[in-house]
Amino acid sequence: MNKSEIQSVKLRFGIIGNTEELNRAIDIAIQVAPTDLSVLVTGESGVGKESFPQIIHQFSRRKHGPYIAVNCGAIPEGTIDSELFGHEKGAFTGAISDRNGYFAEANGGTIFLDEVGELPLSTQARLLRVLESGEYIKVGSSKVQKTDVRIVAATNINFADAIAEGRFREDLFYRLNTVPIKVPSLRDRADDIVLLFRKFASDFGEKYHMPAIQLTEDAKQMLVHYPWPGNIRQLKNITEQISILETNRDISPDILRNYLPEQPKSRLPSLLGVHSSDKKGFESEREILYQVLFDMRRDVTELKKLVHSIMAERQGAQVTHPEEIPVHYLQNTVSVIPDTPVVVNPVVTPDTPSISVTPVEPTEVQDTEEYVEENLALDKVEKEMIRKALERHHGKRKNAAADLKISERTLYRKIKEYGLE
Repeated sequence: MNKSEIQSVKLRFGIIGNTEELNRAIDIAIQVAPTDLSVLVTGESGVGKESFPQIIHQFSRRKHGPYIAVNCGAIPEGTIDSELFGHEKGAFTGAISDRNGYFAEANGGTIFLDEVGELPLSTQARLLRVLESGEYIKVGSSKVQKTDVRIVAATNINFADAIAEGRFREDLFYRLNTVPIKVPSLRDRADDIVLLFRKFASDFGEKYHMPAIQLTEDAKQMLVHYPWPGNIRQLKNITEQISILETNRDISPDILRNYLPEQPKSRLPSLLGVHSSDKKGFESEREILYQVLFDMRRDVTELKKLVHSIMAERQGAQVTHPEEIPVHYLQNTVSVIPDTPVVVNPVVTPDTPSISVTPVEPTEVQDTEEYVEENLALDKVEKEMIRKALERHHGKRKNAAADLKISERTLYRKIKEYGLE
């Protein structure tokens, strides 16, 4: 399509921006719309993926049929099969009557499965059958139902990782990904950031009956260079905050800085022995924390073996080869074993002929692995990370879940589990 046609689509669906990646995504959506091919829309949270299923539906032969959007991440795992495919009366506790699911209601139209990567594996198998044959079975029934729907899915997860970890079926991915559409993040659309801010400022000025806020040139540069982890949704929220709270309608960098949250920095310790040249990477703070604990456990286990070997020596024996025992290792790490009466000569020089060690009975040595586990409980760390994320995003759970790289469903469960409601 030419640029004028793409621009008319933007105006119709309220899409703002002129970057090449955005235009390309819209062009693909319009070209694939007349077909019945499955489409997978990918992109970070908050980039506006929900606009593309609507474009596909409105430019398809199904535009007069129903359009149903389903947030798969917001439906509890125990009821999602019933929501999507329906159920028979008596199929489970509370099923007091027959019910059609979304696939029955969307017959002849389009169904948009947002956050499709959050579907349980059992539901993925049911969805695969619908994609392959248009057939499904209600919960509690043995009768095969038919449906004629166009499926458009969206996700912000990395499918390669999800497939490798066994969280998503590879065959379903290829069925959904017949035509992929990648929506660019806001930081990759630097030229569009000021345009979006101006549009949001105008809308909020009209909504709240006040003059629209404007950015100084320096403030525009600050806005453009901010990384925008929450993408368009975050930009819109910040614009609304400034529109309501600021009496000065000319926004300077000093004013803008008060509304741009600092990027979270990891407060976890760096891993000893892991260099930039190492190939191993870490996807989350939780994974780093696990690695730190495993490394500590290994070091403490080695220390236990060393202490036991020393205690096995004859009473009053001296070590004649000091280089055989890493004295600096004992001095730096023996303190992690509480109440262990091991005496190490604190002064070591090249002229020191031996190391004096006072042996103790083996029964006095505590289980250091249990000690580490008791004092470094992952639950406490996880609870604190969730609490901090909620504070950073002012209680907005969807943004907090994206920040923590977990699903909303998991975050809801953790909030209830830790009493953070």
